[in-house]
Amino acid sequence: MIYLELKPLDGSSAPEFVELRPWEPRDRQIAATLIGNVLAEYGLGWEPDGADRDVLEVEAHYDSGEFWIVERASEIVGTGAFYAIERSAEANSSAAEIRKMYLRADLRGRGLGRQLLAWLEERARDRGYCEAWVETASVLAEAVQLYESAGYEPATGVETARCDRVYRKPLATTADSA
Repeated sequence: MIYLELKPLDGSSAPEFVELRPWEPRDRQIAATLIGNVLAEYGLGWEPDGADRDVLEVEAHYDSGEFWIVERASEIVGTGAFYAIERSAEANSSAAEIRKMYLRADLRGRGLGRQLLAWLEERARDRGYCEAWVETASVLAEAVQLYESAGYEPATGVETARCDRVYRKPLATTADSA
């Protein structure tokens, strides 16, 4: 099991953790509902036949990647995923798209998104991906700030209708950072 620590909201010193685990078929509807609810908070639509089809068909879409569930007290409170894509800025380089990074409102602003993003990047790097790409919408201001502060650079080629931003980031290998 992987545990991620939440920053305290009220200055309390008691640590609080959430669990990160691989997606299981029993998570399908709950994860879909969570993502739909977060999208609705920002005035964005759920697209079961388009951009969100992968949440309903995880087995068919994530064979080249991973889909993770964030749980708190056995309740699904977030998701994050990645899979292979065909758009690398470097010749002969493999790229992964970071997908479905959604957290319930009461957990945002507590450092969880940054930890989840770092975990997804690490897992993608471990699978041999050299770049991470992510699409988002400007209305998701917290996500935009997260990606930019995590070293993602603006790119071109938005492919998802509800998104208006795309970013890319090289994933340093252990040998690169040594």
